[in-house]
Amino acid sequence: MSERYTPQQNHLLAALPAEVQQRLFPHLESVPLPLGKVLYESGGTMRHVYFPTNSIVSLIYVMESGASAEISVVGNEGLVGVALFMGGESTPSRAVVQSGGHAYRLPAQHLKDEFNRHGELLVLMLRYTQALITQMAQTAVCNRHHSIDQQLCRWLLLSLDRLPGNQLIMTQELIANMLGVRREGVTEAAGKLQKLGVIEYNRGHITVLDRCGLERLSCECYAVVRKETDRLLPYAPVNEDN
Repeated sequence: MSERYTPQQNHLLAALPAEVQQRLFPHLESVPLPLGKVLYESGGTMRHVYFPTNSIVSLIYVMESGASAEISVVGNEGLVGVALFMGGESTPSRAVVQSGGHAYRLPAQHLKDEFNRHGELLVLMLRYTQALITQMAQTAVCNRHHSIDQQLCRWLLLSLDRLPGNQLIMTQELIANMLGVRREGVTEAAGKLQKLGVIEYNRGHITVLDRCGLERLSCECYAVVRKETDRLLPYAPVNEDN
């Protein structure tokens, strides 16, 4: 049986007042987001914004040499495409699906029209953008000053916050590309976490066995991002029928 989705599974959409939902929801399109799908290329024109429900999208900066590093992750807490309502129309980063799943997409003009009403959506989008900037800034600091072990813990926790369960499907090579480090470093760090009983890793499947332990092993960067997101975005409760 196919899984059922609703726009309210995205916390931003769920937090909008009923009258705003009535204007936007008819224009939402349900779309699958398979692992590795590129939503935006660097410098490309954005025609839609994406509201993930059970998928995760990575915003990645790619250097001329081909080296890359993740600057933020977006899941059911937010949207992909803030440049559209900030007036940029494009971004130097690439948006690629890190964890496959589902999303709703909305044509750019409908988002702009609602944003320009200077109502609830504008306030919510700006607060979300501040939370996203915090995540980007903290990621930069973390990548510069903290160990690969700590970076991996932060990355796993941020991903878990955006998924319904405690499992991720992710190869060590892909994690290394996201963190901008060597694969050997990720292999060693993941091995340490597995020996401590915090995670179980097998052929691209990561199961978090001890989330509290993962938080203790992480640097302060995860807590900073989580606290700021919770402060800025008092999301409405989401009812999920299982």
